[in-house]
Amino acid sequence: MDLRNILTEKFNQIYKYESNLRLFFAPGRVNLIGEHTDYNGGYVFPCALDIGTYLLVSPRTDKVCRFYSDNFVDSGIIELTLEDLAFNRQHNWVNYPKGVMLQFIEHGTSLNHGFDALFYGNLPNGAGLSSSASIEVVTGLMLNHLYHAEITPLQIALFGQAAENKYIGVNCGIMDQFASIMGKQNQAILLDCNTLKYEYTPLNIENYKLIIANSNKQRGLADSKYNERLIECQTALKLLQQKLDINSLGEINNETLENNKNLIPDLIIYNRAKHAVSENQRTLIAVDKLKSNHISEFGELMNESHLSLQRLYEVTGNELDTLVSSAWKHPGCIGARMTGAGFGGCTVNLVKKEQVDDFIDWVKKSYHKVTNLNADFYIVSPSDGAHEIFLKK
Repeated sequence: MDLRNILTEKFNQIYKYESNLRLFFAPGRVNLIGEHTDYNGGYVFPCALDIGTYLLVSPRTDKVCRFYSDNFVDSGIIELTLEDLAFNRQHNWVNYPKGVMLQFIEHGTSLNHGFDALFYGNLPNGAGLSSSASIEVVTGLMLNHLYHAEITPLQIALFGQAAENKYIGVNCGIMDQFASIMGKQNQAILLDCNTLKYEYTPLNIENYKLIIANSNKQRGLADSKYNERLIECQTALKLLQQKLDINSLGEINNETLENNKNLIPDLIIYNRAKHAVSENQRTLIAVDKLKSNHISEFGELMNESHLSLQRLYEVTGNELDTLVSSAWKHPGCIGARMTGAGFGGCTVNLVKKEQVDDFIDWVKKSYHKVTNLNADFYIVSPSDGAHEIFLKK
């Protein structure tokens, strides 16, 4: 059955009607290279995926908003009014759309009526593929259409980031929301997180497939360690600013950092800066390799990225390292690295098309043997960003 029909039937089961429905979709993202560089004013290179979050919505005439997620069925329907959008821990996942709604209100949009909403995501939650950002972006897209707000796609991305920073309390960069709304089919985005300038780069990988491997290790440390790394990088920046006229680590190269390492006496702080700076340079080189059709060299830079995240930034852990090292041992894999915040979550792998099935079988068995965990695998394609899906009449 068509997903549109499935979601419409589900909406009818939950809310007992199915009139005036509109359907929106926002993808998750995978970052091909450029990890933990976004909040350091550097470059990232994500693409939107063909999996993400769907939102089926019907406007109401009163000020009530009702939320239901097919991914959190135990939470049931969460009901609130437009007069009370304060953070509420009991509202769980609904705090993400609420944070976006507040951003719209703060920027002048009149939310003058409520709505009933059904969310459904086919992204694994907590796996580092930006399920939270896709919820924020699909909410922003829906609000933009439902209330005729005329907010630009970039503003919707910024509203999602602000909701996460100010409302949820996670100091994420702009990459996840940006990729979710700005993605294009078969292209990745080179985004300068310092200026928000960006360019699309075709992913000429016809002979290869992108495979996401989910470690199924819950990222319990991810948010706290993310904020910790942010502080460590800010410390490194302040030390370098004693001599250098810079506003972010993304403004310097490896040579400049090496020439000024005496300003950062703490080895751990220096290593954090070294990763941020070298990963930034590596991302630019990798994009050039892709443009020149040197796919294997792009893969090698993915491998270098993982080693830097493991040794300098220390955000991988046994599960991610095992997934990656298993991938490296397979002849069909030309590049593998962790993606996302780390401490669990996913890896991204570039694999020869004809060896995909054997690769998945090999990595799955190798990973289980070491960790006693079962990894899940997703063969994904770079896809378009958030958009409305028109329902059949």
